[in-house]
Amino acid sequence: MMATTHALAGIVLGTLVFLVAPDVGIVPVAAAALGGLFPDFDLYAGHRKTLHFPVYFSLAAVPATVLAFAVPTVASLSLALFLLAAATHSVMDAFGGGLELKPWEATSERAVYDHFRGRWLPPKRWIRYDGAPEDLLLAAVFAVPPMVVFDGPVELAVGVAIAVSATYVLLRKPLVVVAERLVAALPTTVLGYVPDRFVEDFS
Repeated sequence: MMATTHALAGIVLGTLVFLVAPDVGIVPVAAAALGGLFPDFDLYAGHRKTLHFPVYFSLAAVPATVLAFAVPTVASLSLALFLLAAATHSVMDAFGGGLELKPWEATSERAVYDHFRGRWLPPKRWIRYDGAPEDLLLAAVFAVPPMVVFDGPVELAVGVAIAVSATYVLLRKPLVVVAERLVAALPTTVLGYVPDRFVEDFS
């Protein structure tokens, strides 16, 4: 799924907490958005393996959530929401498409790596691929609660996320064609700096 979809899922979690504890402000909401994005920071280095931990993020979120309930400060809520959103992202990726650069072809059986069991989880393809129309629909659904609850910076951020999502959906497949041509035109010396999965998928 798109990084924006994951970020919006995190913002939904933050919105729910804000409704219960509005005095903490929007810092925990921002932490939830960052947690939703965080696993995708491994995009160019072992994507969906290096920073995706469907089991360990979930386990880490349990004591953090207990602490947030017991001592509901900005810091404790932010930590809990960051971990919950990162766990949600890692789990959600198993319901999407595979790891290949043309996931609409459904050729990969690797969705997200489960470090606990030491194996790749297969894609369920409920969301066929990142940037699929249904991915945009899911992002739009996630955008509703924060758009209703917030105004100002959060509302603006959500609006930008939806605009970026819609643009990506339109460009998703054409971008792969452009990338194929670029990789084909690169000299061998430069290919060494391109992540292996890109070169393998485009060769």
